[in-house]
Amino acid sequence: MPRQTSHVTSAASAQAAQKAARPRDPVASGERDAAQNRAAGHNYFFLEKFEAGLALRGTEVKSIREGKANLRDAYGLVKDGEAFLLNLHIGPYSHGNIANHDETRTRKLLLHTEEIGKLLSKTQIKGHTLIPTRLYFRRGRVKCELALAKGKQDWDKRETERRREADREARAAIKANKHRGGR
Repeated sequence: MPRQTSHVTSAASAQAAQKAARPRDPVASGERDAAQNRAAGHNYFFLEKFEAGLALRGTEVKSIREGKANLRDAYGLVKDGEAFLLNLHIGPYSHGNIANHDETRTRKLLLHTEEIGKLLSKTQIKGHTLIPTRLYFRRGRVKCELALAKGKQDWDKRETERRREADREARAAIKANKHRGGR
């Protein structure tokens, strides 16, 4: 009599095994950003956004999963037909050894040649720069959202804050009016 070549499991035991598994980390699954640059929206006008991959080492990816990335002082640079991300701080991996990565090393951005040419021409305009706005995971790979940005002057920042405050007050007034029974 021949032996059975495949193992058959019941649907009930498969569901039980799936429920017993831990829920996946929201950063690793792409549900939540690994890092955000909130100050960039206050200091710059975003003109256009791009998605780029990052050339990283294994301990860097693990540190990003742990939430140890900081985009605050980071910026992009296009040089010799390649794009780079400078001053991105990724903290050391907690279970790393002597071969752990350098925290603020220059990292290569993975973009198509046409995108690099487009970024090069746009960043040569005075006052325009590349700012990373967020780091996130997509299909297990670390992605960086880059924004082509123009710096704000102090009066621009004050105007943005005034506009934001006026919108907030208008929403509060509409909400209060709805609660009073007005139309």
